[in-house]
Amino acid sequence: MSKEYVILVDEKDNQIGTMEKIEAHEKALLHRAFSIFIFNDQGQLMLQQRAFKKYHSPGLWTNTCCSHQREGEDTLEAAHRRLVEEMGFDTDLEEKFAFVYKAAFDNGLTEHEFDHVLVGNYNNAPVLNPEEAANWRWVSLEEVKKDIDAFPQNYTPWFRIIFQKYYEFIG
Repeated sequence: MSKEYVILVDEKDNQIGTMEKIEAHEKALLHRAFSIFIFNDQGQLMLQQRAFKKYHSPGLWTNTCCSHQREGEDTLEAAHRRLVEEMGFDTDLEEKFAFVYKAAFDNGLTEHEFDHVLVGNYNNAPVLNPEEAANWRWVSLEEVKKDIDAFPQNYTPWFRIIFQKYYEFIG
């Protein structure tokens, strides 16, 4: 397996270098990322359950898709690439906002990301890549909010942060 690299950025999303993904997570360095929220025509959000073999947050529920841009790849290109790789479909996407967050994990890794949040619409079932996702479901935003409040341990740390930001954005 080839090493994956992330784009290190400053607080204004200016590239300042690259680093191997695991090392950036070990050192909690700020890097560029994106998170995708896919909705159906009923306004339900497609959630993904992370594969149980993932190196962090296995089996937890999260947004439809998230990952990192590659060197020379803009956010939309990266988002379309990853949506196909993880969920087996593609659709139009629009960036809604971006923000910086930091979330530490029990295994010593930390996500410190300048996260671009994109939204799209899709009405069919995904074709999951089993290396990435174990399951999926459609859920209303109100149901997600209630479930995160009641059972936060069932969701990835970054999704809890991003969902709150998204909920405030649309509110």
